[in-house]
Amino acid sequence: AFVELENFIDASDPDMDLPNLLHLLQTAEGIRKANHPDWLQLVGLLHDMGKIMFLWGNGQDGQDGYSPKGKQWALGGDTFVVGCEIPHDAVIFPEFNGLNPDMHNPQYNTKYGIYEPHCGLDNLKFAWGHDEYMYRMLVANDCAIPREGLDMIRYHSAYPWHDKGAYRHLMKPEDYEREKWVQLFNKFD
Repeated sequence: AFVELENFIDASDPDMDLPNLLHLLQTAEGIRKANHPDWLQLVGLLHDMGKIMFLWGNGQDGQDGYSPKGKQWALGGDTFVVGCEIPHDAVIFPEFNGLNPDMHNPQYNTKYGIYEPHCGLDNLKFAWGHDEYMYRMLVANDCAIPREGLDMIRYHSAYPWHDKGAYRHLMKPEDYEREKWVQLFNKFD
């Protein structure tokens, strides 16, 4: 799987000139050099492995990983909470939010949408991408990575949340500690 990622072109990351395998190794090595535990180094190595979905995807399903201009809306890029208003001040290219059919549905186009106030991260649904895929594969296979590491994998592309401060109105108090772990990881990503 690692070797297959050498063929993946991440159109959502124009600053990334490194092959994906090298990026994964570099992330894990940075974590090792910072004297973080073995499980965190493993998270660095695995965090983008969900991009392997490109092997069975195509442009129609948002998984064209062979072209620098390929449609990759289901592979990479920032993720956001679905089922509620997309925060215009926390996403890249907010002018395209109106193209999302959910934004024309009154049930989804409000601050809380389908969620209760402070329902917590575990009750939110995020846009599909490599993060969610990898998280679900690890959980389904009963991996030994602790919750903090699984959160790093699942939410590392949720920049509106961990970088811009969106969705505070949906967080439980314990979610703030979880966010700190994701922010720690993203220093190496």
